[in-house]
Amino acid sequence: MVYNWLTLPVTIFYICNGFAHLYYALKMKKKYPNHNFTNSFLIFILWIAAGIVYPLFFIRDTNQVRWFEGLALQIICIYAPLLVFFILYYQYQFILKKKPHLRDERTIEKFTDHFTLMDVKNLNDRKIALKTDFHRKAFHLLPAVIIILLWVFAVHIWDELWDADQFWGISGTEYGIFLILTVGYTGIIIFAALDYIRLSHIFNKSSIYHLLPTCISNTLGKTLKKNEIYEFTRPVALVLSLIPTLFLSFGVFTAAALIATLGDGAASICGLRFGKIHIPKSSNKTLIGYISGFIVSFGISILVLWVFEQILIISQIIITGFFGALTFLIIDILNLKIDDNILNPILCAYIMTLVIIIMQI
Repeated sequence: MVYNWLTLPVTIFYICNGFAHLYYALKMKKKYPNHNFTNSFLIFILWIAAGIVYPLFFIRDTNQVRWFEGLALQIICIYAPLLVFFILYYQYQFILKKKPHLRDERTIEKFTDHFTLMDVKNLNDRKIALKTDFHRKAFHLLPAVIIILLWVFAVHIWDELWDADQFWGISGTEYGIFLILTVGYTGIIIFAALDYIRLSHIFNKSSIYHLLPTCISNTLGKTLKKNEIYEFTRPVALVLSLIPTLFLSFGVFTAAALIATLGDGAASICGLRFGKIHIPKSSNKTLIGYISGFIVSFGISILVLWVFEQILIISQIIITGFFGALTFLIIDILNLKIDDNILNPILCAYIMTLVIIIMQI
């Protein structure tokens, strides 16, 4: 556990962002009664938790570790905000001044007008919804893929192949944690900043929505649903939810991350493409969606646990993967108002960990 002047600024920065998130949520709830304040409040809690636990990931306190802590501090608290600032400055100084008409085109009303609304009763809209959902799930999968690649690079290439740990004085595992934390915490800040800009339209006199680059607005149009226009984007919730599970074994952590992305994606896409039987009938959830999500979650859990959890025997891997997939299925069936990007990573990871502990007693 390392609480020092290099890690505490990240903690404070995240806690401040948590309260900024809460402030936005209260404003949106007041302006848009349909805003899901429960989700927003849970994300606020996750912001606070992410800040508090950040120093706990650095177990040792050595000069070498502090060098990496300092680098992480600069990237998360300085370079990431500066990147966002320069994007906004560039849009204001070099884009909008040359093309002032863009200010009138970049409005939440224009964004809403061009937003496609999924209607499963219409074949054309169903195809559009399927395409939109594919973009959404691919976008959500990106953080999990990046995390796995960073870990494999740090442990198996940087450490085992290059022997860089001997030069830098930290192990491949420590370096992997540093990479995941730095990239993850930085990504959250950047996506949150884009959310602050996008949702600034709730402040009528101080909106900076027009500074949101067109390319980003178009990307959001492909990944958001109609009812999410006035909500925070899902990747922030997903990555924040992964942080409390990073304390667990990497195999369980990765399995939970992929269940939350690949499992959820399979359930959604297969349900839209092939689903006929809706359960319940008034829901857009389908039987084939439930089955697809469970099978993919079960399969990917077994694969990941087999690769990363070599201390487990095959029967333990199958049982652990089954309970991870079952947890996902139950969450999917319950269809709670709480975002499954919050529930799936945390509950699946800790249920699988509990199962492993019980089997090893």
